[in-house]
Amino acid sequence: MNGCRRRLFIANSVALIIICFGFIMMLIALFFVIDHLGSSVGETVGINNNRLVFSNENHTAGLGHRKLLQSTGDADDDGGGDMNRIGAACSKDDIVILQGQTAPLPNGIPAYTVEILNACVSGCRISNIHVSCGWFSSARLVNPKVFRRNDFDDCLVNDGEALGPGETLSFQYANSFRYPLSVSSVVCC
Repeated sequence: MNGCRRRLFIANSVALIIICFGFIMMLIALFFVIDHLGSSVGETVGINNNRLVFSNENHTAGLGHRKLLQSTGDADDDGGGDMNRIGAACSKDDIVILQGQTAPLPNGIPAYTVEILNACVSGCRISNIHVSCGWFSSARLVNPKVFRRNDFDDCLVNDGEALGPGETLSFQYANSFRYPLSVSSVVCC
């Protein structure tokens, strides 16, 4: 009888472990579906449930697998100019700034990821990108070659170096509030 009870106990334990593992996998899948689709209820009441997680590095990379974040442009504008324009001339409208909230720092300070991309289709390298940024500061160190505040409401992107067509640059900052960022001037190369 002891042998039967032991086998039954082991079988029940294995079944319980498999059920728990399946339940955890379903929760993880549900989390990713909710995170991917967003919460219309949260957006209706003004709650931002987007938790985009990026590496802690500040870097420049080619546009490709990146998930676009929320545009920081005003609600009255057209979202960064005519991004479908194909032409010889470039303008500050070709630079698009997107940002979204990421996981907070361990001490609870909210963190944000910013992506600055050259949305020009071809042939327009843009340098000396200056951004209106108020008194931008961060509790998380931002590589000054990637993004730095020169003066009040004047931040420089990529150390003044050019971003080629389709290139994007990203960094993270942490502050108690999200800074409104918008392109103030550029130089077309």
